[in-house]
Amino acid sequence: MKKSVFAIVISLLLFTSCSEYQKLLKSTDPELKYDKAVEYYVAKKYDKAISLFDDVSTYYRNTDRAELIINYLAKAHIERKDYYTATEYYKTYVRAYPRGRFTQEAKYMLAYCYYLDTPDVRLDQTATVQALTAFQEYVDLYPNADNKDEANKYIQELNDKLAEKELLNAKLYYDLGTYLGNNYLSAVITAENALKKYPSTKHREELMIVILKSKYQESLYSKEDMRADRYQSTIDEAYTYKNEYPTGKFVKQADDILKHLQRIMPEVSED
Repeated sequence: MKKSVFAIVISLLLFTSCSEYQKLLKSTDPELKYDKAVEYYVAKKYDKAISLFDDVSTYYRNTDRAELIINYLAKAHIERKDYYTATEYYKTYVRAYPRGRFTQEAKYMLAYCYYLDTPDVRLDQTATVQALTAFQEYVDLYPNADNKDEANKYIQELNDKLAEKELLNAKLYYDLGTYLGNNYLSAVITAENALKKYPSTKHREELMIVILKSKYQESLYSKEDMRADRYQSTIDEAYTYKNEYPTGKFVKQADDILKHLQRIMPEVSED
């Protein structure tokens, strides 16, 4: 019996709440709609808040309240994990209010929304590049911002993600080997470009070993007149790796390559 009464009370409350919301949607009072939209936002009823803010946005256009509405809408969409729509609102705000009271926050949140929307590293990284660019612009514009260190942390993380994407591409070329061409050379070029673009990446050691292994394999498949130079280039690469990572996790691979090439180098010289 108590459960039945409780269920009835809940149903009545829900009905009352829905009725109130439906009346608000039909209301022609923008002040009431705005105030209720703020209430819904504070109560974390973001769908209802968004609908009401959308309804009154035209009425308050070119007023001080318009800034608040765009800011509320962007934040509400973030809470709903709709980061794409949130970025659109933040871009709208920055365009409309380049010196507005929320401009700095909007530029940071725009970058953060791009960051939240970045996909798995194996997928297209357009959003990652957008996030990186936006965060870099933010720290350039606001070098003394309280959240500058946080922005720089995201910049490093995003750089690492793009470097990892290039690492995966380089590894793919390496795995393809000589299939339909010299994929070892493509692996070297891809990894070397990644190191130039992201020199402080946490994937640096892995990129370097891909370069070494690719050069090694390329040298083994080389024509006789090119073999000696490529052997020497590979040996130089092995020492470069060992100098930078004397206790690295790929030292044994580097040593094995060195031993093999140093053993066969005299044979090449004699040829």
